[in-house]
Amino acid sequence: MQKRVIFGGIALLIFLPFLIFGGLPFHLFVGVLAMIGVSELLKMRQLEVFSLEGVLTLLAAFVLSLPLGSYFSFLPLEANLIAFALFVFALLAGTVFNHSRYSIEEASFPIAASFYVGIGFHYLNIGRDAGLDKVLFALFLVWATDIGAYMVGRRIGKTPLLPAVSPNKTVEGSIGGLVSALLVSFVFMLIDAPVYSPHNFIVMLVLVVIFSAIAQFGDLVESAYKRHFGVKDSGKLIPGHGGILDRFDSLLFVFPLMYLFGLF
Repeated sequence: MQKRVIFGGIALLIFLPFLIFGGLPFHLFVGVLAMIGVSELLKMRQLEVFSLEGVLTLLAAFVLSLPLGSYFSFLPLEANLIAFALFVFALLAGTVFNHSRYSIEEASFPIAASFYVGIGFHYLNIGRDAGLDKVLFALFLVWATDIGAYMVGRRIGKTPLLPAVSPNKTVEGSIGGLVSALLVSFVFMLIDAPVYSPHNFIVMLVLVVIFSAIAQFGDLVESAYKRHFGVKDSGKLIPGHGGILDRFDSLLFVFPLMYLFGLF
């Protein structure tokens, strides 16, 4: 626990200045996080990160995470998706020029990995552009979900949630996470009313339950990946915490959903 607190604090001290400053430094920082996250998935699959396939996959996630249309006025707003598609085409080219050793099934994993990570980090960037409070709200909601689920699950958790995916998670812990997220979000919204615009307070509380549930689902998705590949953590970047995906797995699902509901 002491190790987790120390290195978690160091990671937060690195992340916060970029988050507070925003703009291009934050966009690029998030792009780097996306590449690290994808590299973790490639390593789980025992694929070489610094191969042609690996580099194309990293770059695909990087360009997908960036709001390219905001910087290049001659490009459409969805320029990041078009740039991502170009790297996907390059990965698919391997099935043509090296079809005897590189099949569509083998190309599918790096493509899916770069999309899964890149699209979540893209909406983290979009959320920060909409306002610092939007990102902080998502962070507090997810942290409250994690802490609530852990504390309640540890004390009174008895009913397994999805033992085949994550044997330590319980139904009681999941409910505790939802309640914790509601309480923290309730206080946050009392202090900062604009954060839930354009919705009213009650509707936003309903959305909080949805966001908290999807945050837990995002965590379970990464747990399924790790269990499938037989690893404990996605990486070792943050001692005591694991890798980038271990820290951002829930947020990768929450930010796109917040965008879908018009919060930024």
